Amino acid sequence: MRAVTYHEYGDPSVLRVEDIPEPHAGPGQVRIRVEAASVNPIDWKLRAGYLQQVMPLRFPAIPGRDAAGVVDEVGDGVSGATVGDRVFGLSDTGTTAERAILTAWAAAPDAWTPQQAAAAGASSETAIRVLNLLGVRAGSTLLIEGAAGGVGSAAVQIAVARGATVIGTASENHHDFLRSLGALPTTYGPGLPERVSALAPGGVDFAFDVVGSGSLPDLIKIATSADNVVSIADYTASEHGVRLTTAPDAPAEALAEAATLGAAGTYVPQVTATYPIDKIAEAHAHSQAGHTRGKVVITV
Repeated sequence: MRAVTYHEYGDPSVLRVEDIPEPHAGPGQVRIRVEAASVNPIDWKLRAGYLQQVMPLRFPAIPGRDAAGVVDEVGDGVSGATVGDRVFGLSDTGTTAERAILTAWAAAPDAWTPQQAAAAGASSETAIRVLNLLGVRAGSTLLIEGAAGGVGSAAVQIAVARGATVIGTASENHHDFLRSLGALPTTYGPGLPERVSALAPGGVDFAFDVVGSGSLPDLIKIATSADNVVSIADYTASEHGVRLTTAPDAPAEALAEAATLGAAGTYVPQVTATYPIDKIAEAHAHSQAGHTRGKVVITV
């Protein structure tokens, strides 16, 4: 099968498309014929070697943590999935290939395109995990630091669907986009507590740090306690008493919740650009440049 691989750490130029043996579904897994896969920040961080001290890779590596496609092989012990099902989900072994093994998945809502379904896996799981850790519910006021990207835009929609008031930070050119998702937008950077106070005079209950830009002291001030802040990107979080979460805890449940919201029309995965598999280096460079609205997606 054709797959994107890389044999060493480096910039996007190390990515190549080559023929490799097909994987097969093991116990508790399904294999899909991939229609689309997405690029997550962790994909290019791993490729660049930024995380090699904590998450070393075995080469050759296949990038990608989530994908959407049609089930074509079901492993032992799997229930609720059959060959021919259209699903989206998560993988431990790479997804930017013609075939991928999923370890957690859910049925893709009919309303989603393959590209939207591919953009949903990691973003929705991460968003739901953090919202659950914080206890975001109807009546909560939530600040999302970095609300326009894949995880941020998912978190905005899912929190709004729960009945929360959401304030999201982004550059000004993304403010109309955030309003369209149901958030109150503001800019990031110095003066954030004052800007947020003007938007939420009754106070903010929780803060979700998506980007790891060094704003945790401000987020703690805004949410009144480090206990009310969760980060997915700032590895100095423990120094501030803030929880850092980087790994799924109940991925199948989170994906099922995202699918339900998708079917109801309250969560639409946001896709900023789509590239064919042969343009994988350009796709990684686009994601790595930052400031995207939603996700960069690869069609296979």
